[in-house]
Amino acid sequence: MSPARDYGLDDDYEWPRPPAGGWTADDLDELPNLPPHTELIDGSLVFVSPQTRFHLRTIRLLEYALLSQAPDEYDVDRGFSVRLDRRNRPEPDVLVYRADADTGPQQTWHHSDSVVLAIEVVSEDSMERDRDVKPRKYAAAGILHYWRVEESDGLPVVYTYELDRATDTYTVTGIHHDRLKLTVPFPLTIDLGAINRRPPVASPSEPPQTSG
Repeated sequence: MSPARDYGLDDDYEWPRPPAGGWTADDLDELPNLPPHTELIDGSLVFVSPQTRFHLRTIRLLEYALLSQAPDEYDVDRGFSVRLDRRNRPEPDVLVYRADADTGPQQTWHHSDSVVLAIEVVSEDSMERDRDVKPRKYAAAGILHYWRVEESDGLPVVYTYELDRATDTYTVTGIHHDRLKLTVPFPLTIDLGAINRRPPVASPSEPPQTSG
């Protein structure tokens, strides 16, 4: 059986062949039939494996917590790519960015200059990238804060980092179990034990009453 068929593709499918020098950040918007959440690292395409429930629920927990506590000048996206340079366009699991960097519904990436926090939830296939490759690249691009999230007994442990502008490298600022309480990039508190709790959802507002 062909590799294409193993991935649910027909035998006529042709895998993307990189040009000399590798792919560029702009190519991600042009290449057809790429799997969802494909990243670009050093000019090479990186495909994402199916994610575990821990991974998905941790992303949900962090996204809702950040959205509920971020000041109006910031916004939050999950699984949205960031252009670091011509050959690198990774996709953090969750990111916080300046709200004024929103260019509309057709936007496909953020520039690293607008990102204040990148978060990666470590999975088996992303361990080396999330622990080493991505934080080095995020720091070199000037992203001020980085969180790496790992699983321990089914619960998230958050490693927080802040950029040392003198060296353009990250310095670890804490290892957080059970509860995450920070003052940067803005004051926030997250109950890490709430990973399996449904986030609150506002009830739909009732239509205005009309007289008549």
